[in-house]
Amino acid sequence: MFEKFKEDYMGWIVIIGLGLLFLEFVFFNHGLIFSLLVPAGMIYFGRKWMPKMSGKILFWLGIIFLIINILSMMTFKFLLLAILVHFIIQFSQSKKNPKYVKPLIKEPSVNLSKETVIKKQPLLSNVFFGHQKTPESVYEWKDINIQCGLGDTVIDLSYTVLPKGETVIVLRNFIGNIQVLVPYDVDVSVNHSVIAGSTQVFEMNEKRTFNKNYQIQTAGFEQATQRIKILSSLVVGDLEVKRV
Repeated sequence: MFEKFKEDYMGWIVIIGLGLLFLEFVFFNHGLIFSLLVPAGMIYFGRKWMPKMSGKILFWLGIIFLIINILSMMTFKFLLLAILVHFIIQFSQSKKNPKYVKPLIKEPSVNLSKETVIKKQPLLSNVFFGHQKTPESVYEWKDINIQCGLGDTVIDLSYTVLPKGETVIVLRNFIGNIQVLVPYDVDVSVNHSVIAGSTQVFEMNEKRTFNKNYQIQTAGFEQATQRIKILSSLVVGDLEVKRV
């Protein structure tokens, strides 16, 4: 019964939160969209103008104003209250109905074999601040799957030998630019999502896009024996995929 109640009240929290957000935008705070878009624009152009001092000042002012606006939102305060209520309910329930866990021990079968796994060092890692780039000398290729906070990511595939089959690159950035340099003889597929920024994939170049998703691939991608699949997402920033 408690599990059913738990599912219900979590669903109601989401519904009420979305309703409050709609009411706040439409009735209580008409300037909220503007007050969120302005700092987002400051962050975007600040990143564009870095490393100039004006770009750094504009970028960090945008971050500060965005945080202040989010903290002042009625919806944000409701979510904080909902999280507090959630933990109080969880704590109260754990005191009333403590869970007892009884281990179930199974004797291993005689023919049970232990599977061997190999841990490898990834090319790039998750970072919150800072720029990342693949080595500028010959390196061994490994598929990439990273997420970053603030900073640029550059992947140059001209210094490595790509394996046969499909090479996968997954990049998720909050604020920053992504550049992928691919060889001329390899087919490419790009699935890119961006809130604010520009997107350039070979000859296709769209500037100042807002809240768009792109699915682009070269003509021979489906039949290619060697191909690259790029999955990327940005909140604010530019994507560039070009041949080298």
